[in-house]
Amino acid sequence: MIEPLLLTTVRVSTFDNTRLLTRASGFFFARGDHLFFVTSRHVLTDKPSKHFPNRIEIELHTDAENLTCATALSIDLYHDGKSLWRQGKDSGGEIDVAVIEINRNDLPESVVIQCFTPAHLQSAFQEIEVGSFLLVVGFPLGFHDTLHHLPVVRQAVIASSFGLRFQGQGYFLTDARTHRGSSGAPVVLRSANRDQNLPWKLLGVHSARIDMGGRDVEVDESLGLNCTWYADILMTLTAN
Repeated sequence: MIEPLLLTTVRVSTFDNTRLLTRASGFFFARGDHLFFVTSRHVLTDKPSKHFPNRIEIELHTDAENLTCATALSIDLYHDGKSLWRQGKDSGGEIDVAVIEINRNDLPESVVIQCFTPAHLQSAFQEIEVGSFLLVVGFPLGFHDTLHHLPVVRQAVIASSFGLRFQGQGYFLTDARTHRGSSGAPVVLRSANRDQNLPWKLLGVHSARIDMGGRDVEVDESLGLNCTWYADILMTLTAN
């Protein structure tokens, strides 16, 4: 039996029409009857790097008994010139999380996915201690089980006070070895309720590595710290 956590996360490819641009990570979030695909906002659009895809493709399993069977679902990012994804902003500025709703009728009848829900969000921040052990589920540098189309996980720990917006931004820090391609990955904590079908707490969405601007690249190693945006933004982005 495949662990349900590995079925929450899929590889996302960005395209300019038929031209492949980048690859990243993303995951599913269900709220009521609505299904959303979640990733980093900069995966869908990013002015500094002049990254402007007009569609994405995500890999979906189509056979619960044979995970080698998969198909690609193409999702348009614009309609009549207007973006179809939702992104957020707060007093600290833009939040690097985006969601795009998926019409369940567009999915293969035999699709095999697992979804986080509002019940997986952490409501009591004081319960999470600095140094808590986390997992980042994604596709670092695109690396994954290419036969079974499954992500890999990296270990991480919370490196800043959880619940406190680091430097006034809507994210906390993790200490983990991450790479390009991990953007949009869910950052999770094992739940105490092991009876759940998906016994994990969704704490955040991995965005990018963070570094000091004045670091001497020839003398000082990278900090190895990362920005993880608080997952409670999903309640705002998925509201009707």
